[in-house]
Amino acid sequence: MKKSLFFLLFLIAFSSNCYSQFTPSIHNYTLAEYKAGNQNWDISRADNGKVYVANNSGLLEYDALVWKFYPLPNKTIVRSVLAVDDIVYTGSYEEFGYWKHNDFGVLKYFSLSEMIPDLISPNEEIWEIISFNGKIIFRSFLNIYIYDFENVIQLRPGSVIISCSVVEDNTYVSTLNEGVFLLKGNTLEPFYFNNKLLDTKIISINKYQGKLLLMTSLKGSFFLDNDQLVPTNFEINEQIQRQQLNEFSVLANGDMVFGTIKDGVYLTDNSGKSKFHISKENGLFNNTILGQSVDNTGNLWLGLDNGIANIELNSSNYFFNDVSGKLGAVYDVVKFKEVIYIGSNTGLFWLDDNEKLQFIEGSQGQVWDLEVIEDQLFCGHNEGTFIVDKDQFTNISSYTGGWTIKKVPEREHTYIQGTYSGLVKFEKISGEWHVKHLGKTTIPSRFLVFENPHTAWVAHATKGVYKVNFDDDYNAITAVKDYHDKGISSNYNVRVYNIRNNISFKSNEGWQKYEPILDSIVPYELLNNLLGKNSYIISDDNTDLIALKNKDGFIKFKSFDSKNDEFFLNDVFLKNRYIVGYENVSRVNDSNYALNLDNGFMVINSTPAMDTNLYKPNIESILISDSSVNLTDIDNGEIEFKFKESITIELSSSKSLNHFFEYSISEDNTSEDDVLWSKIDGNKVEFSNLIDGDHVLSFRASDNAGNVSPVQLLEIEVYPPWYRDTLGYFLYFLLAGLIIFIFYTLHNKKIVKEQRLIKIKYQKEQQKLLREQTLENEKRIIQLKNESLQNEIKLKSKQLANNAMALVKKNETLQDIKKDLMVNKDGFNNYYSYKKIVKKLDNSIVLKDEWEVFENNFSQVHDEFFEVLKAKHEVLTPKDLKICAYIKMNLSSKEIAPLMNISVRGVETHRYRLKKKLNLENDISLVDYLLNIKN
Repeated sequence: MKKSLFFLLFLIAFSSNCYSQFTPSIHNYTLAEYKAGNQNWDISRADNGKVYVANNSGLLEYDALVWKFYPLPNKTIVRSVLAVDDIVYTGSYEEFGYWKHNDFGVLKYFSLSEMIPDLISPNEEIWEIISFNGKIIFRSFLNIYIYDFENVIQLRPGSVIISCSVVEDNTYVSTLNEGVFLLKGNTLEPFYFNNKLLDTKIISINKYQGKLLLMTSLKGSFFLDNDQLVPTNFEINEQIQRQQLNEFSVLANGDMVFGTIKDGVYLTDNSGKSKFHISKENGLFNNTILGQSVDNTGNLWLGLDNGIANIELNSSNYFFNDVSGKLGAVYDVVKFKEVIYIGSNTGLFWLDDNEKLQFIEGSQGQVWDLEVIEDQLFCGHNEGTFIVDKDQFTNISSYTGGWTIKKVPEREHTYIQGTYSGLVKFEKISGEWHVKHLGKTTIPSRFLVFENPHTAWVAHATKGVYKVNFDDDYNAITAVKDYHDKGISSNYNVRVYNIRNNISFKSNEGWQKYEPILDSIVPYELLNNLLGKNSYIISDDNTDLIALKNKDGFIKFKSFDSKNDEFFLNDVFLKNRYIVGYENVSRVNDSNYALNLDNGFMVINSTPAMDTNLYKPNIESILISDSSVNLTDIDNGEIEFKFKESITIELSSSKSLNHFFEYSISEDNTSEDDVLWSKIDGNKVEFSNLIDGDHVLSFRASDNAGNVSPVQLLEIEVYPPWYRDTLGYFLYFLLAGLIIFIFYTLHNKKIVKEQRLIKIKYQKEQQKLLREQTLENEKRIIQLKNESLQNEIKLKSKQLANNAMALVKKNETLQDIKKDLMVNKDGFNNYYSYKKIVKKLDNSIVLKDEWEVFENNFSQVHDEFFEVLKAKHEVLTPKDLKICAYIKMNLSSKEIAPLMNISVRGVETHRYRLKKKLNLENDISLVDYLLNIKN
């Protein structure tokens, strides 16, 4: 009832009889996505949400995230498919049977035609499968095969079988030339025949207001009531006859879906009046409908001659699509005087009564902004600003790039526009618009809001924000203040809004606001929390319901006053159609908004949609190191596998829409608040290098609106590695014993070796001590010998000294005697005797050989003293050597003087000269030097 009411409101809002250009949301799946043949002959959605498609190459399975392909054993075309409970029945070339998941989650095929190999006709193909009274019926053009889960029974009428239809408790079998039969048990009973139906393909038989409705391929539709065949008065009849009907379905609300061979799908109400025409012209990849199916959620699935499509018939949002490329990227949509105007990068368009695009001549180029101002439609264009009246396009301003235009607060008929070259004033005087550039600033002004009647804020794409002040008459800008150094977190991509009388800014870093008291820009935590740090507004900021685009590319509608009005456009297919950076949501009427898209726009019903349900994920298969796991083990307990093995888990949540999976790993005792969720890319997740022990794997389906499904749990146990298992501990015990044995053995050997070494060491030490004692004794002997020699030297030195003194005394005595003789020379009578005595005395005194004897003895005592002294000091005279020897003998100057036959003063003088010859420093004693001189 709600859906019908919305359709009625939608029809009234757009004032049209046929909305062929407007369509529900269409999701196309290309051959590149499902990776199989191009033709898709039949389609069926199972109760678990999975979609199965009969494809040229085999069977396709779709779980709302991933397509899987399953070829038949004989590699033939699959012509028909039907999902019943958890079994999928298929019919193909000379073959029919069913598919079922085994305990390992693998879809396996089981042939039923093998039960009746002799009954299958050559080149026979199964084109239709239906379920009736707990039996599965397979239809070819020649036969009907009934499978009662034990046997297969063949029935053959006398004419080509066109279709089988289940109506309440009856199954109707339509033939080409023999009319309609009724299936009773395992027999076919004639039900109705009319010559009008000869050579007629009856596509479907349905119940309609107490009558049977027969849909034909080329002859339209008929009512069968009381055996009377009456043509219907459906408005759609002409189209389906001309375009060749191939598929027919009735929705729960009575609406009808007509799939044609030539022109896509027609959707009508229960009276056959057209609501939508969906074709290649407005969104389908292909116009040939080979198979169609309406699932229990109201979604229409189409098998096309080239591709697969899903149409959300239950959605309250609709699209205007232009696949011709004529429209281009849409930047703004507005409804003015019951006409929809669309501004794009190629120009300005409007929709005629048949919802066909009409181009306004002269508008070619970029359209930025469409605004209804004082009952006139303004178009901000790349070439200036224009007033639009149906197909009239009148220029009123040549200032290029009319991005945005805002009314001046508290002043009538005055507006300020942001353009490429700055701010422009528009004022209506006497019914005429007067335009003036306000000068002062020429910065491009895409975003403009008023703080008060004479103050506005302008945002530049790369230079931050500016506060602009106007004079009283708005004829000029009086001041422009730059705020890029006054707290703005980033000067790039800044957007400015007036939200509840707060000048608010959205930059790359989040939300901020202007604080008048501080004359600065400060963080705005309220909006960061309320709207989201990474969301920006793409609609008018002064309405109760605003549109936000978040970082994930999804659009959220939010009310500042009520949380119940919030809803998401959580459609992954929209993301590829956004005009990134120029997204715009404009209000069409009280309940509808328009979102600009590439090649069209989306009409959004602001009535809160039904809650999006996300369903608990199912575990489809488990692989442990490429080996499949029996899924019954999940119910029987935890999954166990070895350390270092990887586990791969495949998930599905086929009933969920626009979802992705998340997982978490926790221990048994982990609190739910501590669980960290991670996103899964696709429908499979692999865990490797898990530590040993018990783990709980949690899975859930999530969407970008923040909705989550119930959690699917999987308990696993990772065996410890062998080195921490029984085998490891046993080996550790053996190894420990071996180590202890080896240690004991080696220790004993070491003790024996150490004892031997100690003994050897002791012997060596004894020998060393003996040698040291011997050496000590020898040293002592040598020392004693040296002491003896020293004593001997001292003795000889003393003897030399004594000899020298004795010689001195002798010479003194002889000198005295000589003097006395010379004094008493006259007392000698014999002068000859006198001379002889004096001569003897002189010879005794001189005695030159005595020095040589002394020198020789001295050298023996003092280790070649004279040779060393002469070698070091060649300048020394014999006299010098003598005095050195006397000094060496430690004789004083007084003792040396008589030996040298000179005075004591002469000895001192000679000693001084000797010190000079020896080059001795003043602080070096001559005695010390001579006593210690060495070779």
